[in-house]
Amino acid sequence: MAEVSNDLLYEVLKNIQTRLDKVETGLGEVKSELISIRGHTIAVQQDMHNIYGILSRQDDRLERIERRLELREFAESQQPFDPKP
Repeated sequence: MAEVSNDLLYEVLKNIQTRLDKVETGLGEVKSELISIRGHTIAVQQDMHNIYGILSRQDDRLERIERRLELREFAESQQPFDPKP
């Protein structure tokens, strides 16, 4: 078996340190990508919230229109609107 010397240990530790630096760099890149993905996810959630708000307002407007039309039909001796006279 080869004798383990301080020079050999130093070279191995230097190699390990270089590899750990690369791992740290890669980890930093992954963290920045996750932050970017989190930002996009929040933006999508806000967009969905805005869409639900718009749909809710449209639904409210449609209900008011339907109530008005029903009231008008009752005022016209309960005859429904017929587009073909």
